Amino acid sequence: MIPKFIAVVALLLGLALPAFAATPGEVPVGGTLREARLNGLTVPPTQLSSYRGKPLIINVWASWCGPCRAEMASLDSLSKRYKGKPFKVIGISTDDYPEKAYAFLERTGTSFENFIDAKLELENMLGANRLPLTLLIDAQGRVLAKHYGAKDWDSPETRQMIAQAFGIKL
Repeated sequence: MIPKFIAVVALLLGLALPAFAATPGEVPVGGTLREARLNGLTVPPTQLSSYRGKPLIINVWASWCGPCRAEMASLDSLSKRYKGKPFKVIGISTDDYPEKAYAFLERTGTSFENFIDAKLELENMLGANRLPLTLLIDAQGRVLAKHYGAKDWDSPETRQMIAQAFGIKL
């Protein structure tokens, strides 16, 4: 059963709540992310739990994915606008070849922290059966929302949606 407040947040965000997990081991909206190792692409490796304590936006992407490439600049702009203070933005590439993912980030000048998930462990846990996937995670690691498809993450409307989901003032 999905808690009522999660359903209300999802409704406000215009997101569909999955009736069941679509990928092996997927954590649904309302669930808490398990511990996982994040293999560094632009930063050293770390644990997912190192991001607990403040809200987190996780973007799952691939360099070959057109919609992923289309939204990357707006995610970077959002990350730069708030400098990680009210929330943190991280990316997780599902590319098979880290050098292709890294080259894409270099070419686009993406500045937020990015990791690589060539073994698909995070892809499955997060439910990334379609790309791009962006998740809003609260400070305790609970999944508040999942958004499939490209979005302008730095638009006034989207920033307002993020503020409402995280219960913060931007």
